[in-house]
Amino acid sequence: MTVTVVGSIAFDGVETPSGKRDRIHGGAAFHFAQAASFYTDVRVVGPVGDDYGDEDIALLGTRGTNTDDVERVAGGKTFFWQGKYHDDLNSRDTIVTELNVFESFEPKLSAESQASDVLFLANIVPALQRAVRAQCQAAKWVALDSMDLWIDIAHGDLVAAIGEIDCLILNDGELQQLTGAATTYAAAQAILAWDEAPSAIIAKLGSYGATVYTQDGGFTVPVFPLESVVDPTGAGDTFAGGVVGYVAARLAADPDLVVDRDVLATALLHGTATASHNVEAFGAEKLYDLPGSAVQARVDRLVELTRVPEAPVALRA
Repeated sequence: MTVTVVGSIAFDGVETPSGKRDRIHGGAAFHFAQAASFYTDVRVVGPVGDDYGDEDIALLGTRGTNTDDVERVAGGKTFFWQGKYHDDLNSRDTIVTELNVFESFEPKLSAESQASDVLFLANIVPALQRAVRAQCQAAKWVALDSMDLWIDIAHGDLVAAIGEIDCLILNDGELQQLTGAATTYAAAQAILAWDEAPSAIIAKLGSYGATVYTQDGGFTVPVFPLESVVDPTGAGDTFAGGVVGYVAARLAADPDLVVDRDVLATALLHGTATASHNVEAFGAEKLYDLPGSAVQARVDRLVELTRVPEAPVALRA
């Protein structure tokens, strides 16, 4: 079972209360691949410039990720983002955004990437997401991420793109912005009621965890308890990689599997566990040599934390 991810590959400059890195590997596709590769084969589609060397490609290829569709743009520079986090790590200031080769990115998928069983459309222009989706007719399950910018300036295209996928992954504020609903729950129910709607919506809740919503109900997973967080950059994409990678692994074991509420509830555990490792170091530095057993250990711990023993009492009328 192979997952194709289409999105940004970048260099990041990050400053947090824990320290500073002037140039580390980042981008949605990079973080996603680092996480999803724990579970399945991954193919990455995205652009880089001349400054992205062979050693950088090798790092992107951790755990066998296929980089054949990484487009090297001659004379170009790789997407660069620089930001500084506030003390609470829940907010940050963007200092520099240089789109560089990503500004004119037009995804070019090989036949192998088009034939992938699972597709993740990372945060790119919604019209490009739709174009990629049209090329990947063989995909059994497709998930999509987006951002507030596209909700503002490409709302129609984004709604159309959402209607062509199986799972929408947005943060709580983006879901409310997309629908105009006052709560995340109301936003999810509104999207599920669309004529062309995904079968599942995953709301990223930041430090409060994540919730999946389907027609069969929902499920919430808390964040993994950590004593300290070093760098939250890329946590959302790492979370998505764990979720989508887990689904791909389940589909590999059972091609007829229905990806329902129960499957996605467990997928949230895996996404949360993977992201918890990611935030304990700058960029994806901790994930490069992390054994899969370390991810599974945190999944097991989350299962313990979310299991509530029944202890009924007689309630008053």
